Amino acid sequence: MPDLKPWLALIFRRRGRLVNGALLLLGTLLSGIGLLALSGWFLTETALVGLLLAAGVQASINLYVPGGGIRFFAVSRTVFRYLERVYNHNTVLQLLTDIRVAYFDQLAARTGSERRARTGAQWLSRLTADVDALDTLYLRLIAPASLAALVTLVLAGLVWLLLSGPIALVVAALLGFAFVLSSWLVYQRTRQSSGQLNDRQENLRSELVEHLEGFAELTAANRTGKTTARLMRRSIELARSQARIDTRTGWHQAGAQLLINLAAVLSLWLGFYLFEQGVVTGPVLVLVPIALLGLAEVYAMLPEAFGKLGATRAAARRLSTDSRAVAETTGTSRLRSEPLTGGLRAQDITVGHPGQAPLLTHFSLELDAGNTVGIVGVSGSGKSTLADTLAGMIPPMAGHVDSEAVAYLTQSTMIFEDTVRANLLLANPGADDGALWRVLELVELAERLAQRPEGLDTWLGSAGSRLSGGEARRLALARVLLSPAPVVILDEPFTGVDSATRERVSPALSRWLEGRTVVCLGHGPEALLASDRVLHL
Repeated sequence: MPDLKPWLALIFRRRGRLVNGALLLLGTLLSGIGLLALSGWFLTETALVGLLLAAGVQASINLYVPGGGIRFFAVSRTVFRYLERVYNHNTVLQLLTDIRVAYFDQLAARTGSERRARTGAQWLSRLTADVDALDTLYLRLIAPASLAALVTLVLAGLVWLLLSGPIALVVAALLGFAFVLSSWLVYQRTRQSSGQLNDRQENLRSELVEHLEGFAELTAANRTGKTTARLMRRSIELARSQARIDTRTGWHQAGAQLLINLAAVLSLWLGFYLFEQGVVTGPVLVLVPIALLGLAEVYAMLPEAFGKLGATRAAARRLSTDSRAVAETTGTSRLRSEPLTGGLRAQDITVGHPGQAPLLTHFSLELDAGNTVGIVGVSGSGKSTLADTLAGMIPPMAGHVDSEAVAYLTQSTMIFEDTVRANLLLANPGADDGALWRVLELVELAERLAQRPEGLDTWLGSAGSRLSGGEARRLALARVLLSPAPVVILDEPFTGVDSATRERVSPALSRWLEGRTVVCLGHGPEALLASDRVLHL
């Protein structure tokens, strides 16, 4: 399963936690089986002693050792179950965090045009539903399947020791078939339908998100009823498909349970011959089939997990496709011919988007470290696309760009639903509070935030909804200024900022950025920082 390999490799980086979690799960299973087996032995032994005493035959039984064992298994099963649930679920959350962060890093490495190839709803589905689908790999699939095989071998060995080899072989054959029935055969019968269902669920999620995002427009066009009905029809179809998969999974689970019960019955029936010969005692004869019945808990976890394996593979395939695309494109748009020391060089580049006419051709720009250039142009002249290209967000259609690390203020303002501190530290995680307050003073936000009791921990709301448009823009600008990158690109830095504030802030920004290479873009010279030269598009 090549689609799962990179994600399995990421999961197995936490081998210690996986082993510890598997041991806790094994302790839970063995305690449960031990509790059943010992209880069956103890009940049978006490019943036989009671019958002997009733018949006037002298007999005795040690109540304390098996009673203590039963209490031990009862307590250990509870303790192991609690620890296993807490520990393994924490492990799964950490594994999902690892996967989500790794995938987000790969997504961040994609160019803007590549990211625009899918809608925001599709990327959201990748980062949530597809990543969450991978949680079945360890907790519900790898660990239970491995432990089920191990416990099956242990019980087959127990039958061999307590009864006989031939009976152990019969039991092992039945349990082996039950294992295959509840795992590999479930996967084979549900693989295609489960994978298709997962793809259709992603499409439905994307359509639902787009429906919610465009609800105002749909209402204005009186189309909400039709789109809602279409979404409902598709959700009903998905529910029916899921029901068919669940039915198949349920039949396999029932078959596996039947084989386990058959193994228990056969071990009891065949063991009667050994009992008649005096090879085994009655309590031991009862112990074996009851222990086998304890496997039902182990095997009950397998069909559902393997029934979802097709969906998990479909999710992993989509994530792996994105990862391969990143690996193929990363580094191809920024070919450095000579070492740079804080400057920026664009050599004969063509700027535009794939499949569209170029916006700029044969554009060259060379900036030494510490230089500032302003670029002016009307809307649609290609300023933002040029900025994206210089920042490495999209590759040039021809030519190449060389630069050091870049801090980039995009034309759109991105504020995360978090605190002021968290939004600023994205640019420089090592910055202390003093640095945060200084950069806020530069953009004239420090006084307002100082009046808030939370200060830097002021919550900004969804997309910075607790800030005005100009304040959100200045906060985004402060975040870029906080970055230590030697090259700074500012696309319309004063959008939404009144002229008086701009005139006060602009000189302070120029002093702050002294020594760094700056590219500032705007509609007119008044929207730029002080520049060594100005280019007109």
